[in-house]
Amino acid sequence: MPGPAERMRMMRERRRRQGRRELRLDVPDPRLRSVRKRVAAQVARLNRRNEDEALDWIEEVSEFDAANRNEQ
Repeated sequence: MPGPAERMRMMRERRRRQGRRELRLDVPDPRLRSVRKRVAAQVARLNRRNEDEALDWIEEVSEFDAANRNEQ
């Protein structure tokens, strides 16, 4: 059985052949109190009207996309 590095190389090659590639993300750790406090402060500053408009738009677009998928 190949070692871990070789298995990763093989997996990446297999994904490339499938037209896929690896994407790595670094995100804030929600387990940290400092991160939770920062997120809570950002949420508290959100403008409710703007957020409602954005959510309405997302719902409209999602419904539009779903309707198009059903027609295909």
